[in-house]
Amino acid sequence: MSDQESPQKDRYVHNLLPPKDQWPVILPIVEVAMSGELNCVETLLDQNLREGRSDKTALINDQQSWTYRQLADRVNQIASRMVHEFDVQPGNRVLIRGGNSPHVAAIWLAIQKVGAIGVTSMSLLRSAELQVIMEVSLPVLIFCEHDLKDELHDAVANGNIETAVIIFDERDDDLFGWDAGGLLSVENCKTHADDISIVAFTSGTTGKPKATVHFHRDILAICHTVCRHMLMADQDDIFIGTAPLAFTFGLGGLLIFPLFCGSAAILKGRYNPVEFVDTIERHQATICFTVPTYYQQILKLGSSDRFQSLRLAVSSGEALPLPVRTSWSLKTGIELVELLGSTEMLHAFIGARGDDIRPGYIGPAIEGYKAAILDANGQLLPAGEIGRLAVQGPTGCRYLNDDRQMDYVQNGWNITGDACLITEDGYVAYHTRFDDMIITAGYNVSGLEVENALLDHPKVNECAVIGVADKARGQIVAAYVVVADDATASQQLDLELKDYVKKRIAPYKYPRKIVFLDELPRNESGKIQRFRLLE
Repeated sequence: MSDQESPQKDRYVHNLLPPKDQWPVILPIVEVAMSGELNCVETLLDQNLREGRSDKTALINDQQSWTYRQLADRVNQIASRMVHEFDVQPGNRVLIRGGNSPHVAAIWLAIQKVGAIGVTSMSLLRSAELQVIMEVSLPVLIFCEHDLKDELHDAVANGNIETAVIIFDERDDDLFGWDAGGLLSVENCKTHADDISIVAFTSGTTGKPKATVHFHRDILAICHTVCRHMLMADQDDIFIGTAPLAFTFGLGGLLIFPLFCGSAAILKGRYNPVEFVDTIERHQATICFTVPTYYQQILKLGSSDRFQSLRLAVSSGEALPLPVRTSWSLKTGIELVELLGSTEMLHAFIGARGDDIRPGYIGPAIEGYKAAILDANGQLLPAGEIGRLAVQGPTGCRYLNDDRQMDYVQNGWNITGDACLITEDGYVAYHTRFDDMIITAGYNVSGLEVENALLDHPKVNECAVIGVADKARGQIVAAYVVVADDATASQQLDLELKDYVKKRIAPYKYPRKIVFLDELPRNESGKIQRFRLLE
């Protein structure tokens, strides 16, 4: 598409995309146009009004709930303010700094409506981290929650970044009070399918985050793949989850998918496990999105009888340990649906549900995607051999001005960094991240396998296993363990755990080093930050 055809006249992000020969192969799906006019807000919001859901609840939190009509009006007010007060143009970047709330959802939709590019940031980021994100994305406008403004002001000042800032909180007049002689209506920008919708930063669990770029067609592609084939949601569903909207896992599961289905979403900044269970029961949530650790914490409350409204529980963000899957199923009667995805692919690409779930496997490629296992030279490996997981589908990796593009995309495949095997009939079993593969005395050890063995011990609450440099063996297996409430860390427990692992899996895989911690380091979505264990 030429610059002249696109309404996104600000070409900053377009011009910093990798060369086309470094893009992955894209597999079109019939439901989503590859070119021509397309603005995702038409489907996510306007279609609900056209189909008679104006008075249906769209977004919920502890303070308020909004119908689809109320949401549309607020989106229009924010869009009007962006255009008429701040002169936001299509292609400009607009950054959001805030937790999960209807306000943040409305801001995100308004950005799409005016053809700008949404950039979300985690609320826990400090000024130096925010400064990096702003220096990469160069936002012309920032929306920031009142409680998060100090770190933002420091980042703007220290980075000498020229941008306008709107501070808001839960009071509607802070965000929607602007008025230029009456409500000004804003038409949806006539963006094209391959105009840019968002710049999403990876979660940084392995170090420096990367900026990924996704088009309007990508937003709808995950709706017609993940949402349609894995969730099978409808307008009677109520979504809940712990992942921040700043991550694409949360953006999909708590905003894009509910609106696509005409459903409702519960948007609350942060939960502790008790609050999460209370909210599920109070609002009768039917679809839950969170990480494995959170399901484990919920089960400890002994409140499985309070999940009767749930029909689907989705686990993603990190590998689902088999003991957690088994315990959840036994205590609640609900199978955990595990999804494997990445920010680079926008959302999930492998998963199974219902009768298709097989213990020990994530599932096959979600309809619309295909998966393969490659060796180090990019050659296909036969079924049953562990190698590099490679994926193609209607979405794919495009880093913004980042040399790591050629690490993730090779020969048209998205190389996810996961060490997996695939069966003859296409089921994928996850072993570890390739950067987490432990090579000790010539043996390859999957950290996940050791974690699963440790988690079966009654005195282990949580654990993470990594490789630590060792002069004699190259690496040794090291386990970082949080003990159960009724256990005490001790030298005796150290020996007990080592012996326990030796009896359950090959003895060379046992952790030669065990470190007891009060808690594991995690990012805002709950994913373990293993690189911090190395520090």
